Amino acid sequence: MKQFTNKLILACLIFSASSCAKKLTEVEAVKLPRVKEKVLIGALDSISLRKPSFFYSKLDTHFEDGQRDVDFKTSLRMKVDSAVYALITFAKIPIVTAVVSQDSVKISNKKDKCYILENLSYFKTTFGVDFKYSNIEELLLGLPLDYNVDDKYFQIHDPYNYVISSHRKRAIKRTEKGKKDEDILIKYIINPDLKSIKRLEIISVEDSTNIEVDYLSRQEVSNYLVPNEMQVKITTPKKVILIRLTYDKAEINEPKEIFIVIPESYGKCE
Repeated sequence: MKQFTNKLILACLIFSASSCAKKLTEVEAVKLPRVKEKVLIGALDSISLRKPSFFYSKLDTHFEDGQRDVDFKTSLRMKVDSAVYALITFAKIPIVTAVVSQDSVKISNKKDKCYILENLSYFKTTFGVDFKYSNIEELLLGLPLDYNVDDKYFQIHDPYNYVISSHRKRAIKRTEKGKKDEDILIKYIINPDLKSIKRLEIISVEDSTNIEVDYLSRQEVSNYLVPNEMQVKITTPKKVILIRLTYDKAEINEPKEIFIVIPESYGKCE
């Protein structure tokens, strides 16, 4: 038996570009049962309402944009509908503190001894897309981005995924062909159990920016399905940004203080 196994391994190594490798690595996609559009939209609506009052988590963060490729730790605090706080550390040393509120971005950079005080247009300048404050919360909590119960949504038929879109299929195709009639197009891919978002695809037509958000796994904390691992890929005309987050020690509805201190000696970041 051992001899046979060794021969099989050797054969697969020799023919790794063909049949053996293919049979060992391919995973057959599974077709999902058909679900009506109104059921999927109902699921999306239900998911959007599952928002805690407070959220806390430690994050292992990886960031790369073609010029930088870094790993660091982030301590995240969120008072929903109010403010998001992030403390970034490298080698256990606090480097950056940031607070994003409904109308402002405040950043204290300890490493460079400087600060940033901006409105939310800072996100468009930095990432190439015009995020609202609520969008930051939705992304971090794994909720449907920019969902509004009063808006019209459409099912995109896919035998392997449950997809709801902010626009009809023909509008998406027109955008892909360069006919920019729309502003922002969003696809919501819902997990097969209809309890959470699996993936988000966002096209910002005006900014020529595509964003892909994959919630690779989730964890249940105090009856909330929050992200465990997520990946964000932002493609702009100038660069591609990749962000990977791994959540640890997540807590729900346990209030923590949110504040930022900017020393008087700090100058404005260039």
